[in-house]
Amino acid sequence: MARRTLNLENEVAAELAGSGDSVLRALRERTTSRVHLRGNQLTLEGEESEMDEAARLVDEMVGLIQDGHEVDPSTLDSVESAIRADQDPSEVLEDLVWEHRGKKVMPRTATQKEYVDSIRSETITFGIGPAGTGKTFLAVAMAASALVKGEVQRIILTRPAVEAGESLGFLPGDLQAKVDPYLRPLFDALYDMLDPDRVNAFFASGVIEVAPLAFMRGRTLNDAFIILDEAQNTTPEQMKMFLTRLGYNSKMVVTGDVTQIDLPSERRSGLVTVSEVLEGVEDVRFIRFGGEDVVRHHLVQRIVAAYAELPNPGKPE
Repeated sequence: MARRTLNLENEVAAELAGSGDSVLRALRERTTSRVHLRGNQLTLEGEESEMDEAARLVDEMVGLIQDGHEVDPSTLDSVESAIRADQDPSEVLEDLVWEHRGKKVMPRTATQKEYVDSIRSETITFGIGPAGTGKTFLAVAMAASALVKGEVQRIILTRPAVEAGESLGFLPGDLQAKVDPYLRPLFDALYDMLDPDRVNAFFASGVIEVAPLAFMRGRTLNDAFIILDEAQNTTPEQMKMFLTRLGYNSKMVVTGDVTQIDLPSERRSGLVTVSEVLEGVEDVRFIRFGGEDVVRHHLVQRIVAAYAELPNPGKPE
């Protein structure tokens, strides 16, 4: 059994332990080597090959702390993701997408970093992957940033209201009451990014619009940041209709999970079709997330992995 010892500065050792030793416990969960921290001395014990991975993880965490990064157990996920992608963890964690009242939004995995970079550089970006990978949240953060910087004049958020057949007419209340159940996740993301009063003012003035996909028909969307969420529930015809709304100086982000298609079994998902039609087209990019990109509770990662093992988890083509 091999053993390695690292002497740390007291402040670095305290940060690496974390509040209530939370970071240290998370580090122990992520390595097969035994990890001990006594005072400012960190010790790794285990097989030599296993210790190389543990030492790399520790070195990256220490480097982040020394560079002034605040770390918590979730930081380990970011570091592991960057290492797997052969990226510098600091490059991922230093990409500040949005900041509001001390709350910072930045990529936490290598794929999230690739996704953010694609939104910046491409006109249309597709984010495809399981729940909890930050597809919608990061897209809304990028939209808020573009609006505040004056890069676009408005934000348009939409999703297909597939459970109501996109008609919505039989539901009680005015339009807002009808669409609220389907668009609530987008509202929640917006209120996380901006003060409620500001969001409400943007709604009232039309600077921010949240509407069912059916309301996009016949429009040309200029100077806008447009997000289509839950795109796996579009038909191929709806997807084509949406994409052809693109106007001048606009960006589109399309998000969805092809394993959670709610369309009738005989209908093919527009998100499945579009990846075949537009793959390789200039200024369009597809970013595919995996279970390793889930940034919710660790159990969500295991749930995603378990379902991924089922044969044909989505709707048949």
